[in-house]
Amino acid sequence: MRTAQIHTDISVAPKSAEGFMVTTSDGVDIRVGLWRTEQDCRGTVLLFPGRGDYIELYGHPVSALVAAGFNALVIDWRGHGLSGRVANNPKVGHIGSFSEYQNDVKTMIECVDELELEKPLFVVGHSMGACVALRSLIEGLEVKAAAFSAPMFEIYMASYERAAAWPLTWFLRTIGKGQMYAPGFNDDSYVFKHQFEDNNLTNSREEYERWIMQGTKCPELHTGGPSMGWLYAALKECHDLSKLPSPDIPCLTFCGDKEQTVGVSAIRERLVNWPTGHLEQVHDAKHELFLELPEVREKVIGKIISFFCSFETSH
Repeated sequence: MRTAQIHTDISVAPKSAEGFMVTTSDGVDIRVGLWRTEQDCRGTVLLFPGRGDYIELYGHPVSALVAAGFNALVIDWRGHGLSGRVANNPKVGHIGSFSEYQNDVKTMIECVDELELEKPLFVVGHSMGACVALRSLIEGLEVKAAAFSAPMFEIYMASYERAAAWPLTWFLRTIGKGQMYAPGFNDDSYVFKHQFEDNNLTNSREEYERWIMQGTKCPELHTGGPSMGWLYAALKECHDLSKLPSPDIPCLTFCGDKEQTVGVSAIRERLVNWPTGHLEQVHDAKHELFLELPEVREKVIGKIISFFCSFETSH
């Protein structure tokens, strides 16, 4: 475990961040950011970001969690932020299999033990991070409760696009072209490809512009579009997870009513069949609930904190 930089100067997170670089079992360097609460500690929250995200983007939930008495531990997935890039072109959002993200999760849990962070543990997963978290929970990740924001249980695309994507991504991956960008994507991250007025992620101009500012000042934090290999792996993981029962862990899930990034029907189907799960639709909200307008963002984060506090035990 080595120290790593956290760019608190461009984030709304507290300045008290600790950064660490740790190496996974398969040899990839992973950056984690830690904020320790100065209150009586209620436990530690693991934050699993979405595809293309990075630690500095999660300042709002980190700030609120720390103020409420939780430690916050955030990860840069492989190929993201300052973690090791795994494609020949470091900007490509690539993965061979979603099982590789589970190596990142295991490394994160090792950090919890090495840093002697207080338990119980909780997990917050956004978009792709919620997909990774669901797999981790099914495979035995020990947390008291989970909260998901716009979980990627299915990718938002038309049925004919999905039908074409399966054989195309499989074929390109098979002939060694899996690191090609998926159609319509390049080295630019989302916020550098889309004007605020045309974006599907947030109604908050302030948050969108902060995202652009972060990518301008620290371009190494941003990841470009997904690869064909990532798309195949994501389609396969969503399909495989859809066949598995939900874990016996309480889960609070939020989804915006203007969601156009992940498949809402898959979220509803999962939560309807999750005995300890609950789904809340968020009015007038897009995909990035933690980067939405203040009244939306604060309500979602506040409900997550209240949910976690309800599991408080003496320790």
